[in-house]
Amino acid sequence: MHDGSNDAQKPGPQKRPRQRTGSDVSPPAYAALDLGTNNCRLLVARPTRRGFHVIDAFSRIIRLGEGVSKSGSLCDAAMHRTKEALKVCAIKMARYDVVGARLVATQACRIADNGEQFINEMRRDLGLNIEILSHEAEAQLAVSGCASLIDDRSDHALVFDIGGGSSELVWLDLSRRKGDWRRSLADRLEATSCISAWTSLPVGVVTLAEQFGGHHVTPEIFEAMACAVVKMLEPFEREHEFCKRIDTGRVHFLGTSGTVTTLAGIQMQLERYDRNRVDGSWLDTEDVRRLTNDLLLQTHEQRVAQPCIGKDRADLVLVGCAILEALMRMWPTRRLRVADRGLREGILATLMAADGYLDGRPRARRRSR
Repeated sequence: MHDGSNDAQKPGPQKRPRQRTGSDVSPPAYAALDLGTNNCRLLVARPTRRGFHVIDAFSRIIRLGEGVSKSGSLCDAAMHRTKEALKVCAIKMARYDVVGARLVATQACRIADNGEQFINEMRRDLGLNIEILSHEAEAQLAVSGCASLIDDRSDHALVFDIGGGSSELVWLDLSRRKGDWRRSLADRLEATSCISAWTSLPVGVVTLAEQFGGHHVTPEIFEAMACAVVKMLEPFEREHEFCKRIDTGRVHFLGTSGTVTTLAGIQMQLERYDRNRVDGSWLDTEDVRRLTNDLLLQTHEQRVAQPCIGKDRADLVLVGCAILEALMRMWPTRRLRVADRGLREGILATLMAADGYLDGRPRARRRSR
C-alpha cells in the first residue's frame, strides 16, 4: 500500500549521527512535516552539493479531517490518531538534532473551528511548532519541490496535488523558465516565477468520499463525482482561458498526489510500492482512463488486495481518479508525469537555501532550531 510518501527512502535501524570534528563535519539535518487531511508525513534530510539526501522518512494515514466537512470540527478520534503520529515525528527530529525545521498543517486545520486549538495543544504537549499553511504557500512549495520533474520541452505544465481536503492546481508558463531545474537547487526555487495562475479547490479525496461514498463506486457515482469537480473548475478556466493557451502548445500534467503514484504502481504491476520506480515515471492519459475503468469493475475487497492500494486507500483511490478525470476533461493532455515528491521537498529546499546550501556551500550562520 502506498499513500504518496517517500517509503522507499526509509533507512534501516536508526543511529544518532556520528559526531565529527575539523573539516570532516557532516552537514546538519533539516526536517519538513506535512500534516494533511489524510496523512502525516515527515522527511529528514541533509544538504548535498546538488540538493539534499533523505536520511529518514515517516508516513502514516491519520485521517485528521474525517467528518470535518460536515461537522466543522476535528473529532477526538482523529486528533488522537494524529497526536500518536506526531509523537513519532518529534522523536525522529530529536534523534537527528535537526538545525532547521518547518512543520505545516493544511486543509483540515485550515477549515476546522478547533484547528488552531489542536495546533496549540501539539505545541504544548509535544513541543512542535506547527503552522497552518495558506493555500498559496502550499502551491508554491509544491512547485519548488517537484520542479526538477517538469519537462523542459513543454510550453505549459499543470502541477496538481489531489489532497485529502483540498486540491491545489498550479499552471506554469515555461517560457519564463530560467536555469536548470534538474541540477541546481537555487534554480529549482526560482520555478515559482513561472506560475501564471493557481487555485485551490475545496475538495479532496476525503471530502468527496464523504459526499458520494468510496467503498462501492458505480460508473454513475464516478461520473457524478467527476462532473461535480468540473463545475468547480469552470470559474478558474473562464478567468484564465488555459484551453486557448495550451491548444497549440506542448503541455503536460505533473501530479504530486497519492492518486497518481498509486496508478503508476498499478500500471507497473508492482508487487510492492517502489518510490524509485514510480517517481518521475510517465502515464499516458489513455492508460489513466483504462486503469480507472479497471478499478471501477473491482469490488472494494479486490481494491484492498491491490499491493499499491491496500486497506487504507481502497475507499479513496476511485475518488482521486474522479478528480483527475475532471482535470483531464477540462484541459486535455496526452501525458502525465508522476511525482512522489512535493510540499515537503519544497520546504527542505527553502530551509537549506536560506542557510546558504544552494550549491553545497553554506554560509557561516545556520538557522537555529
